[in-house]
Amino acid sequence: MDTYIITIIEILGTISFSVSGVIAGMKRNLDIFGTVFLGIITAVGGGVIRDIIINQDIPAVFRNPTYAIIATVVALVFLVPPIRKAITRQTRIYELTLLIMDSLGLGIFTVVGIRSSMLAVPDGGILLHIFLGVITGVGGGVLRDVLSKSLPYIFTKHIYAIASIAGAVVCCVLWDIIGMLPSMLCGSVVIFVLRCLAAYFHWNLPKITDNDDIDNSKKKESVYEPFITTKK
Repeated sequence: MDTYIITIIEILGTISFSVSGVIAGMKRNLDIFGTVFLGIITAVGGGVIRDIIINQDIPAVFRNPTYAIIATVVALVFLVPPIRKAITRQTRIYELTLLIMDSLGLGIFTVVGIRSSMLAVPDGGILLHIFLGVITGVGGGVLRDVLSKSLPYIFTKHIYAIASIAGAVVCCVLWDIIGMLPSMLCGSVVIFVLRCLAAYFHWNLPKITDNDDIDNSKKKESVYEPFITTKK
């Protein structure tokens, strides 16, 4: 039973990150191949990085390409003209969709990464499990941003990595107390809620920059700025 639930969770995370990659590709006016590739790499990139770190001979996505196939199908579906136009027609819907999908994927893949770390390196210690969970959660998004020529979101806005770390800590601390699935659920919910609250209230870490950079940064639009009319 647990295996089926974990599979469903992983599929949901794959869909979420694939959609966020596709939307980022649309924003950058990539061609069909580039947009689909961005969806795939966002969905599976974090897992590939995790598997390399834990010395897996062949990353899981290549041994079982199911999730890569799911990411490809989802990306192609979102490129169907009626769906694409429905998302991109209104900026608010466009940005809100990206926020929700990216936050959901971050929450799911962070705790999935912790589970993979627990199974592969059971004696690795909580620090390793948290690290691998965060890498799994943010890795795909970093690759997406780099390939689309955007400054990686993890370094700029809305406590992206901090939310992943907080959820990973919650998941690891609760793992032996309430069990695998409940702790994964709690960790992913913490991440999702923190990301949405950070976007809504514009929570950011202090930036190390000069005044000119601050003035210039305010002029730039972010592709992850929902709720731009609700908060100043």
